[in-house]
Amino acid sequence: MSGTAAPASRAAIADFLDMLAAERGAAKNTLDAYARDLGDYVLDLARRGRDALDATTQDIRDYLSRLAEAGLKPSSAARKLSAIRQFHRFLAAEERRPDDPAVLLEGPRQGRRLPKVLSVDEVDAMLRVCREGLDDPARPAEDRLRARRAACLVEVLYASGLRVSELVALPLAAAKLAEKPPEKGGGFLTIRGKGGRERLAPLTTAAREAIAAYRAQLLALHPEAGAQKWLFPSEGESGHLTRQVFARELKFLAAAAGVKPERVSPHVLRHAFASHLLQNGADLRVVQELLGHADIATTQIYTHVLDERLKAMVRDLHPLNDADD
Repeated sequence: MSGTAAPASRAAIADFLDMLAAERGAAKNTLDAYARDLGDYVLDLARRGRDALDATTQDIRDYLSRLAEAGLKPSSAARKLSAIRQFHRFLAAEERRPDDPAVLLEGPRQGRRLPKVLSVDEVDAMLRVCREGLDDPARPAEDRLRARRAACLVEVLYASGLRVSELVALPLAAAKLAEKPPEKGGGFLTIRGKGGRERLAPLTTAAREAIAAYRAQLLALHPEAGAQKWLFPSEGESGHLTRQVFARELKFLAAAAGVKPERVSPHVLRHAFASHLLQNGADLRVVQELLGHADIATTQIYTHVLDERLKAMVRDLHPLNDADD
């Protein structure tokens, strides 16, 4: 944050971030995003001789107007406004100022954003590519290991709907489930997600088998990996595979499967998990629990899937519907 911002504003932001971390269990990425957005806000105020403790509603409106004039997307402006609202709510609750100047502000209008979703056939095509040549002795051993890891990652992500940060940082304990005698339907992983909330994530038989096969090949080539704590170990600083490496590998797989790489990311596979469950009749509340969403409103981005299913049901089943219309 720039040193030109008012010291009182900088101190208030630091306290607000401490509150988010301590009381809401906010992740580092979330805290960094709030710090950037609020840093930009108080710096803009400082340039006009104001700070967060005396900013008015009009000051915030003017700031949002300047963002719009600079070409900021409505979605980004809405995110910044959300941070500002929460910050001022915190200042009022802490009695650092007597009012909340952001309480009456409305966010910029946004079009309905639907998540990118892959079809079942597209996901199947990617899974087929993942499995090709895994046991081909003509391929170098390390190459086959990377392919086996990619296959395992895709199988587990599509089976469970994990966030990519949860997937790449799965502990070695996840492999223990794969070692148990197979049960019909697979099993469940216990995941500690955002805010420290625990949930169960489903694991299909195919995903369990992919974990076991990857683990066996990893230990055959690198026995020292048995002493590491991660399911997907790496020599990087974190000790486990990074989301960037997995995202890059996923785009290569997509291209090989005939799916446009720009349509594919780990998050898109998470969307596919949720959308395909809903297409097959899963309850929205169940999908909310499986995704680890604290608020059902977050899961409701998938209601377009339900809308299409309901339209089809009315079209096909309603007794007064005229098929010739």
